[in-house]
Amino acid sequence: MNGPRARIVWAVGVFAYMVAVTQRTSFGVAGIEATERFSATASVLSIFTVVQLLVYAGLQIPVGVLVDRFGPRLLIAAGAALMFAGQFQLATAESVGAGILGRSLVGAGDALTFISVLRLLPAWFSGRKIPVLTQYTGIVGQLGQIVSAVPFAFVLHRFGWSPAFLSAASLSLLAFVLALACVRNRPEGSEAPVPLPLRQTGTSLADAFAQPGTRLGMWTHYTVQFPGTVFVMMWGFPYLVSAEGVSPAVASGLMTYFVVVGIICGPWMGSWVGRHPLRRSTMVLLIAAAMAAGWAAVLLYPGPAPLWLLVLLVTLLAVGGPGSMIGFDFARTFNPSHRLGTATGIVNIGGFIASLVSMYLIGVVLDALNSSGFSGGDLYALGSFRIALAVQFAVMAVGVLGILRTRGLIRARLADEGSPLPPLRAALARERQRRREERRGPGAS
Repeated sequence: MNGPRARIVWAVGVFAYMVAVTQRTSFGVAGIEATERFSATASVLSIFTVVQLLVYAGLQIPVGVLVDRFGPRLLIAAGAALMFAGQFQLATAESVGAGILGRSLVGAGDALTFISVLRLLPAWFSGRKIPVLTQYTGIVGQLGQIVSAVPFAFVLHRFGWSPAFLSAASLSLLAFVLALACVRNRPEGSEAPVPLPLRQTGTSLADAFAQPGTRLGMWTHYTVQFPGTVFVMMWGFPYLVSAEGVSPAVASGLMTYFVVVGIICGPWMGSWVGRHPLRRSTMVLLIAAAMAAGWAAVLLYPGPAPLWLLVLLVTLLAVGGPGSMIGFDFARTFNPSHRLGTATGIVNIGGFIASLVSMYLIGVVLDALNSSGFSGGDLYALGSFRIALAVQFAVMAVGVLGILRTRGLIRARLADEGSPLPPLRAALARERQRRREERRGPGAS
């Protein structure tokens, strides 16, 4: 474990996930062109991504069960094949129904990928490396957003719809070949886990969901993942260009900056989680509060927001990506290995349910305001976007309540077992003492 072969397997898995993120976010960059190509209203346009995410979320638990039973290699390759088919379908689609079919295939392939890549980590790595590698998996995979925001957007604007989506499809073909050639479920000679009989699958699913730590992971993912997903996958680009009046180049730059922030803060957050596993939910709540404050500042600003405030908003939204990865650490530490994939699938449902609900409601509100004459005939007017984007606060409030309730159950259980959570000041004091000892060196007295 932890050797060169492990790094190759992980690197190919991360590449497959990066390609999946490219396919996932490509439609958000093409939102304005899609409105023209399919003659779609805002609510109809949102259905493309809502259906994609609905398929993705609906497959999370089945995929978790499948990866526990058949291993990640087969599922990563199958996911790449489905996304190739979906982007090829979208490249040739000229009707709403045909386009939605393409996005559904993309959602299905995307659903097979991330959980399978995470499932490789405990098989190929050990110790405190796993929380950090989990963060790296998420943030390196998010480089796919840069691929969709920069080269994909360039091809789309320069050469048109079909060449852009065909070029994206070719990346999934490459991921398919690499997965079959390089990925293995476990190191050679290691003992393969015994899969549960099919009749026990339902029991395993029930046991995973009954574990409060799994539900805490789900609510964590729900609360801090969806604001960034809504922004980069659907409404961020139209909002920045049409409502805030920034150029497409600046909007693409902000989408790229979103990924850079995640790359910078992700490793630190993974290291922090490894040192303070009992403070994970506190970190999640702080991230949620920061994102809510950022949106409030932008939406309440009189007139178009200045660029510095938009940069601050994107910074806070980007932190939510690494923050949501804490949910998978809850799944890992509260569940045995034989149901880890199932628990991870439950966690991953959270953020994407919140995302699809938010995306669709934003589109519905925009259409309603346009029909009422509030927007003055401009579907993407700034005033309309301010009202529509505010629905995110209600969605986030539901998640915060879920976190508070489930972590209360866990703390009560720890107290019953005679292991109450120490006060925060005590934990900080121990951390300061640890750092002082590290500076002194091992031989200091």
